[in-house]
Amino acid sequence: MINQIRPVTSTLDVSQNSVRENTTNFHHQIAPKEKKSIEIITVPNPSGQKNQKNVAITLDTKLINNILSKAYSKVSTTEIATPECLAKLVKRKPDLVFSGVKYFEFDGNQIWLNDVLDLNKICYIGSNHAALDCEHNKGVAKLLVKKAGIVTADYVVIKKSGESTYKNMGIAYPVFVKPVIGGDSIGIDDLSLVFNREQLDTKIKQIFDALNCDVLVESYLAGREFSVGILEDELSSVLTAMPIEIIAPKNHRGHRLLDFDIKRLDQETVRKVKNKTLHEKLSEVGKSVFKALGGRSFGRIDIRLCARGLPHFVEANLMPGLSKGYFYRSCSINLDMTYDEMILLLCSNRLNSC
Repeated sequence: MINQIRPVTSTLDVSQNSVRENTTNFHHQIAPKEKKSIEIITVPNPSGQKNQKNVAITLDTKLINNILSKAYSKVSTTEIATPECLAKLVKRKPDLVFSGVKYFEFDGNQIWLNDVLDLNKICYIGSNHAALDCEHNKGVAKLLVKKAGIVTADYVVIKKSGESTYKNMGIAYPVFVKPVIGGDSIGIDDLSLVFNREQLDTKIKQIFDALNCDVLVESYLAGREFSVGILEDELSSVLTAMPIEIIAPKNHRGHRLLDFDIKRLDQETVRKVKNKTLHEKLSEVGKSVFKALGGRSFGRIDIRLCARGLPHFVEANLMPGLSKGYFYRSCSINLDMTYDEMILLLCSNRLNSC
């Protein structure tokens, strides 16, 4: 007998007290192990890379296996190294696949895991290939969000193949400059906040040279920074929004920029959003973005206030990290949820809807 989590069944009330009242029904419930098979899928990492291009989430497979084994009768971890391994996974047809893998590279071809699972009607956590593509490219995500009527900073995408296209951007300085693809604030540093053309040229060249990708230039949002965790009860399609505030230390120029080094060194402060009106606004923006990008199951939406205090969409992560990062802290701060409860809830929500 174990403590098992039940799915979220109601929307998030902006009152922190009512949030806890709404979620007490899936804390500390006793239930026998469910007769379900769950496979945790990984890919080889022979060179020990920290950021593999084909992996969205690096999982602590041993920890997650231990957590899931308390609630489900058959939990295993499988490394997919060849097309034959993938074919065997399809043949086994587990009740749920738990993975942070985006795609496999076999003989120079990309095969997306979620495409294979969808084709074979195998349930998995997270969003589908199309949604992950949308959020992966920040320019595409902002375009879709704007079309949905959601506020985001003015922006332009600078193509690596056409550097002259940004001579007349139509965006006033200061601007914020970052890679159009990627996560974890890779490519963001003190030079990302730009006040003139010379600084802009320097930062764009830095990204072109180091990351070999297009560049997003957007109007700088001078206000506070937030991240909104999203949990979906897929049976009812109800979304629960869980905003947190993220406060980066001031850099040597006096600006609070959540850059790569600050995240890597865990130097930022994370706290709850106590103001009821702000909590409501952030929650609404977060849920609207999640829907506009076609998100499913769970995700995280980054939002920043402008100088007038209005929430603007910044970027989305529809496969957020499942370590004890921002998504977990959103769950913990807003729902008083433990890490084990979070992992179990992600699984039970998907299994109940498949």
